[in-house]
Amino acid sequence: MKIVLLSGGSGKRLWPLSNESRSKQFLKVLRDESGERESMVQRVWGQITKAGLREHSYIATSKPQVDMIHSQLGSEIEVIVEPERRDTFPAIALAATYLYSVQGVSLNETVVVMPVDPYVEQSFFHKTKELELVLNESGADLALMGVKPTYPSEKYGYIVPEYAAEANKYVNVNSFREKPREEEAAAMIEQAALWNCGVFAFKLDFLINILIAGEFPIQYDEMLKQYGKLPKNSFDYEIVEKSTHIVALPYEGDWKDLGTWNTLTEEIETPLIGKGIISGDSSNTHVINELDIPITLLNVSNVIVAASPDGILVSDKAASPMIKEVMKHSDQRPMYEERRWGRYRVLDYLKYPDGKEVLTKRLCVAPGRNLSYQYHLLRNEVWTIVSGHGVMVLNGRSFEVKSGDVLTISKECLHSLRAETEMDIIEIQTGTELIEEDIVRLAFDWNEIMQICTV
Repeated sequence: MKIVLLSGGSGKRLWPLSNESRSKQFLKVLRDESGERESMVQRVWGQITKAGLREHSYIATSKPQVDMIHSQLGSEIEVIVEPERRDTFPAIALAATYLYSVQGVSLNETVVVMPVDPYVEQSFFHKTKELELVLNESGADLALMGVKPTYPSEKYGYIVPEYAAEANKYVNVNSFREKPREEEAAAMIEQAALWNCGVFAFKLDFLINILIAGEFPIQYDEMLKQYGKLPKNSFDYEIVEKSTHIVALPYEGDWKDLGTWNTLTEEIETPLIGKGIISGDSSNTHVINELDIPITLLNVSNVIVAASPDGILVSDKAASPMIKEVMKHSDQRPMYEERRWGRYRVLDYLKYPDGKEVLTKRLCVAPGRNLSYQYHLLRNEVWTIVSGHGVMVLNGRSFEVKSGDVLTISKECLHSLRAETEMDIIEIQTGTELIEEDIVRLAFDWNEIMQICTV
C-alpha cells in the first residue's frame, strides 16, 4: 500500500500567519508529546511514522511549498511536485504516473490519498491500513474513510450509505452531500451518514486506465509536460461522482479539520503565543503574535488576534472564516518564509518613482545547512553577517565568513553559503524587479557545489 499526502492550500484561511508558501499545515501552533511546538504536517508525519507507513508515503505539493516541507520534515522526504497549481484530480493523476512509471509500483497496488493535515488520533492511521483489505473484499472502484458524526455540522461533506454499517464493516455508498444545512445534516445522520474526511483508496490500475481512456500520458515525464491539459477539477467531481461502485469504511475516533481560526484555537492549549498580555477578564480569546512588538488585550472575549510580518487580524472567532473571502484577491508577496536552509523575514520594501526597488530581508541559516549554488539576473545584493560563521562560495572561490563581514553579490554572480553555526544575515536587494523567481539554481548539495568549484 502506498500513501499520497496532498499538501495544498492558498494560505488565505489562516491569514496573516498563512500565506502563499506557508499554508495552514505549516503553522507551528500545536504541542507535541514533549511540549515542543509543532505544525499539523509534522504531527501527521509523526503519526504516519508510528503506524509504520513512512517508507510507503509521498507528499504531492506545489513548488512554493517544497522548501517548507523539507524544512519541517527533512530533505529525505519524497515529494511529487506539480509544475503548476490546478486541483486535486491533476495532483493525484500526477502522483499515480510517478508511482507507476518512476517507482515501478504494481498496477494491483493499493494507493491511499489523504490530506496532509487532518487532526486525528493515532488510531486513524491504523484504520487506514484496512482500506486495502476493503478494496480486495468488495471489488469496489474506490474505498473511502468516513467519520461517524458527533453533531450535525454544516462545515463538512457527508457520505450517505445504502445501509448502516455493522461494527468495523464497510458499507456501499449511496450518495454524497456537500455542506448541508443543519437540519439536513441531522436527517442524514439518522440515515447513518458519515463525515467525508477526504480519504480515497483505489488500485493503481483504476486511475491509470482512466488516464489512458482520456488520452492522457501515463509516463511521469510526459505528464509533467502536458500537466496543463488535465481538467482543473477536484478528484471528487472528476472521479468519485462518476464511479459506480464505491464503499466506505467508518472510523469512530476523533477527527477535525483545523481549517479556520475558530476550529484551530480549540486545539491550542495556551491563549497567548508570542509577546503580549491578555487581561484576566477576557475569555475564549487567543493571541498569536510573530512580531517583536507586544499585543495587549483588555476585557475582550471570543476574539482571535493574529499578527505576522504579512499583517494583523482582529476578528470575532465566529466570523473568522470570512477571512478567506476577504483576502481572496490579495496578491501581497509573502513576508515570511521557511526554506530548507532556514527562514527569512522581509523587514522593509521600497519602490522609487524611477522604478528602482529596494528589499531588505533578515535571513537565518541553520547550522549545517546551505543555500543552493545560484545566481540572479535582475538584482544586486549586499549581505551583512550579523552573527555566526560559515563558508561562502563566490564565483567558484570559497572562503570563511563571520560576524561583521559585508559581501557584495552582483547580478549573475555565482554564490552559495554554508552555515557552520546559526547565521543571521541582513540582505539588501536592489533592482527593477525583486521577485523570488529571480533565482537560477545550479546545485543544491554542498559536496556537489564544492566539486563544481574545484573543477
